[in-house]
Amino acid sequence: MTDSVPHHPQHFAIAIDGPAASGKSTIARELAKRLGLIMVNSGAMYRAVTWQALKSGVDPHDPHAVIAMLDRLEIACGDDGVTSTIAINGTDPGDELRSPQVNAHVSAIAAIPEVRARLVALQRDYLNRTDVVMEGRDIGSVVFPDTPYKIYVDAAEHVRAARRVDMGEVDSVAKRDAADSRRATAPLMVAEGATVLDNSDHTVESALEATLAILKRQGLPV
Repeated sequence: MTDSVPHHPQHFAIAIDGPAASGKSTIARELAKRLGLIMVNSGAMYRAVTWQALKSGVDPHDPHAVIAMLDRLEIACGDDGVTSTIAINGTDPGDELRSPQVNAHVSAIAAIPEVRARLVALQRDYLNRTDVVMEGRDIGSVVFPDTPYKIYVDAAEHVRAARRVDMGEVDSVAKRDAADSRRATAPLMVAEGATVLDNSDHTVESALEATLAILKRQGLPV
C-alpha cells in the first residue's frame, strides 16, 4: 500500500475506528446527521468485494484469485447526500452485504494488501468532494493519519457479542477482533492522537454527546 497521503485543504475527515459491534457505525451516522456531513462506511467497501468474490465463485482465502478478480472490477463509490454508496460492476449489493456468508469471509478479504490499497484510494477520494465522517478499522491510522479528529470507539467484549446477536449476526467478535488486529496490513489499532470512547454503557444520544465533546477538545468547531 502506498504511504502517500494526499492533502485536501478544503475538506476534512472525522475518523471513527473500532472493533465489530462497538457502536462506531451508529455514532458515525448520528454524528454526520448532527454536523450535516456525509457518513462513509468503509467496511461496506470490503464487504462489497467479499460479496463479489462469493458471487463469482472466487475463494476469499486465495489472495491470488481475489487480486485477479479485483483487476476486473469496476468499483463505484459515491453518496446519496447522507451516506456513502457503493456499486460493483454497476450493481448495488444492498442488504446482501450483511449476509452470514459475507460476515464469515470479509476479514480474509480485508487482509489482502492489494484490496486495501484499491479501497483506501477510493476512501481518500471522498475528500476531493466533501467533508466526511468515515468509520472503519484503519481510518485514523492509515486512511487519514493527518486528521486531528480521531476517535476509537470500544466496548466490552460481552456487550459487543450481545449486540451482534441482536443484529442477527452470530459470528464471534473475539475471532473477528483477532483477525483484524493480527493482519500484517493496516491492523486494527488505536491510531496515534485518537481518543478512546468506551461505548459499553452509553445510549445512542449520550454516545453522540460524548463524541461531540471529544471533537470539541480536538479542535473541531461544533
